[in-house]
Amino acid sequence: MGSKLNFLITVSLKRKIYTKWFVIANVLLLILIVSLANIDSIINFFGGDFDRKQQVYVIDETERTFAIFEEQLELNESQLQFTRESVYEVNLVTEEEYPDFDYEEIIEEDTSAIVIILQESENVISATLITEVFLETLQHQVIMSTLNNTRATLALIESEIDAEELARVNQPIEVERIILDERKDSEAELQAAIMTTVFPFVILPFFMLTIFLVQMIGAEVNDEKSTRGMEIIISSVSPTVHFFAKVIAGNLFVIMQGALLFIFGVIAFFSRKLFATSAISEGITSEINNLYKMVLESDVASQLMYAVPLTLILMLLTFLAYALLAGILASMTTNIEDFQQLQTPIIIISVIGYYLAIMAGVFTGATFIKVLSFVPLISAILAPSLLVLEQISIMEVIISILIMIGFNYLLIKYGLKIYKVGILNYSTTDLWKKMFKALKD
Repeated sequence: MGSKLNFLITVSLKRKIYTKWFVIANVLLLILIVSLANIDSIINFFGGDFDRKQQVYVIDETERTFAIFEEQLELNESQLQFTRESVYEVNLVTEEEYPDFDYEEIIEEDTSAIVIILQESENVISATLITEVFLETLQHQVIMSTLNNTRATLALIESEIDAEELARVNQPIEVERIILDERKDSEAELQAAIMTTVFPFVILPFFMLTIFLVQMIGAEVNDEKSTRGMEIIISSVSPTVHFFAKVIAGNLFVIMQGALLFIFGVIAFFSRKLFATSAISEGITSEINNLYKMVLESDVASQLMYAVPLTLILMLLTFLAYALLAGILASMTTNIEDFQQLQTPIIIISVIGYYLAIMAGVFTGATFIKVLSFVPLISAILAPSLLVLEQISIMEVIISILIMIGFNYLLIKYGLKIYKVGILNYSTTDLWKKMFKALKD
């Protein structure tokens, strides 16, 4: 039995790996992942310029507002941008330049903003903002906040406030944070940062691989049935050996593919360090490095030491469950179209688990999200998310693992009975009756 099982596993893996599409698909994946990681550098190479500053032309008819506007813009920008360098360049348009100032030419060439500051009696100043198209939300927010702060500062100056007092008024406020809930400290903020930045890049490949695993096993079993090759195979090996060969080969393949995706991600990360040249790129890379240092210096690092191995175990058990289900459902169908219909509930469950894992932080403290972390098929991506957010403990993750083991045991015990009946069945007539009968035997 062992030699036949190994032979079927080897044949199944070779059919998946030693093909042109496997090589081409992974080469394209590598190119795609590296390209996405360095999208800003690629745009720069083809003529884009992330380092080019956003030009803001100021026509100051009050003859006293420009310096205040420039100072307030720098202050607002420093609170809202990624990079430490300014992305705006403020230009004062003098009276000599005003007659020859062509709005359309400047905006078309530089995608700039023109701010005309006018003198008002009641409102101190008013302004006109000229752009070619709608500004991005962040840019609009910065300029409008700058104009409001400029107006407030001018109003204080007209009130003959002391210069030293004015500097105190314009100084940014210092806020000391006191969080009454001891669990919601800086560690909790770091956990939230991990959930929003790191986890999506972990659970998305897992979600994609589970979908791929289900479809791959279903397609392979149905292909053997539709070509009548199944009869030849089953005449040489038992349905049990054939079933386990498909499941093991499918799991080995997705594990291999997952390892390749991890390697591609590492290559993309280091390629970004080599090719990131723009100020924004360096700023984002700096933020990633800061997050990495914060994780190492915090208690979250010790939690990850437990979470990562447990997550891997849970993922492997979930891969096994999806493969078992796919094999069982595929044995009950006679073509790939029927299998696509039967696999729909599995796909829906997987999608629900994926979105619940992404939004886990929204349901903090909710009982139902904790209960769902024990549900097979979705616990692999939901339980680790809740563990990082400290909504469940290590013990509860271990319970999820034990439940998955029990779930897989039931799939093997009862699924094999269905597989033995369905694998050589080419008729859809009374198929469900035959399946239930097989379960009772």
